[in-house]
Amino acid sequence: MVKKRILIMGAAGRDFHNFNTVYRDNESYEVLAFTAAQIPNILNRKYPPSLAGELYPSGIPIYDEKDLTQLIVDLKIDDVVFSYSDVSYEQLMHKSALVNTAGANFVLLGRKETSLKSTKPLISVGATRTGCGKSQTARRLIEILIENGLKVVAIRHPMPYGDLEAQRVQRYARLEDLEKYNCTIEEMEEYEPHIVRGNVIYAGVDYEDIIRAAENDPDGCDIIVWDGGNNDFPFYVSDLHITVTDPHRVGHGTKYYPGEVTLRMSDVVIINKIDSARPKNIDKLRRLITQVVPNAIVIDAASPISVADPSVIRNKRVLVVEDGPTLTHGGMKLGAGTLAAEKFGASEIIDPRPYLVGQLKDTFETYPKIGKLLPAMGYGVHQLRDLEVTINSCDCDAVVIGTPIDLNRVINIRKPSTRVFYDLQSIGKPSLEEVVEEFLIKHNIETGIEELVE
Repeated sequence: MVKKRILIMGAAGRDFHNFNTVYRDNESYEVLAFTAAQIPNILNRKYPPSLAGELYPSGIPIYDEKDLTQLIVDLKIDDVVFSYSDVSYEQLMHKSALVNTAGANFVLLGRKETSLKSTKPLISVGATRTGCGKSQTARRLIEILIENGLKVVAIRHPMPYGDLEAQRVQRYARLEDLEKYNCTIEEMEEYEPHIVRGNVIYAGVDYEDIIRAAENDPDGCDIIVWDGGNNDFPFYVSDLHITVTDPHRVGHGTKYYPGEVTLRMSDVVIINKIDSARPKNIDKLRRLITQVVPNAIVIDAASPISVADPSVIRNKRVLVVEDGPTLTHGGMKLGAGTLAAEKFGASEIIDPRPYLVGQLKDTFETYPKIGKLLPAMGYGVHQLRDLEVTINSCDCDAVVIGTPIDLNRVINIRKPSTRVFYDLQSIGKPSLEEVVEEFLIKHNIETGIEELVE
């Protein structure tokens, strides 16, 4: 039998999951390489033998995606499997054209082959784009479930940017675990808000092992919440799937991959940010949702912001630091920090570009439309240092921290600063609380709360 020769295009996430679920133990294929994009400092690694399985005793090399066409030729690749998220259809088909021109097939794997089944009820949360408000939705969902007396375990979309073998299964229950696993800022932004609320959250590389560990968590597990990344669709079979949409980017739900998949599979769609979006854009988004998923429950929601100390902002010239992925491949022109600066009366938002150093310069070259906001890039010690130097060099009165973590805990900001907080709030009916209540009744999930008994 002639094996098909495979190359997997990725960004340290779904690429490894697609390999694990479809190719790892499949003798019909030979995976010769991964390529990496989107995330800095993840090149020149190997997918290790301990994760790759018996068919790959030497592991699998990871190359830079810029070498893709030459790798297809040199390695005689038959199929290139596209395995990362939050890309426009135009960008996706440019990738396909490169692959097809080099002689290989361009493959997109679907849910049937890549979705694992849990023994516990599972609710998944996704979004049409990075920065829609998925994280605060997942947090609010977990709070509602806990309020109903359930033991909830969250599983986060992968961000394995370090030692892959050591990151096979990660359990986060204390802030000390962030140091234990040498987390990047992006990882902290997703894990820390769960930890400080008392939630347990899992992540890593092998999502079969992760789901089994979560189901048997030492603190107990009644239900699992999948906290999806970017606009990817879940790694698990969902009993209820929630997609968060953004009226600031109305048409993006059907223009980005795989965000449209995430939207089309929805049982529930949340229109977030209705407190800051234009009414006409909210109406357009509502019509789009009706066309694409007419049977989905639609929830209106806001993500109201607050700050720890408004006096740090009022009448000050401020530097705004936002969530990194939201500004980079999410393509947003504003975030919670920007809204806070405007709401609480900053006299000016200072442009960080004259003060950029090191890898932050590279970030702005790759994503030139970021503008005068500073993404909290911290994929390693070098980027953390560059972020710290840039902030402290900036000619500003104060710093507005719009990321979900306390940046002062990981870098030394030598200027007055204040954090921005934001949580999901259902507006009107139906509400997220009502949807969860109906789900628990439908699935006969015991909560110990009499009101849920039919």
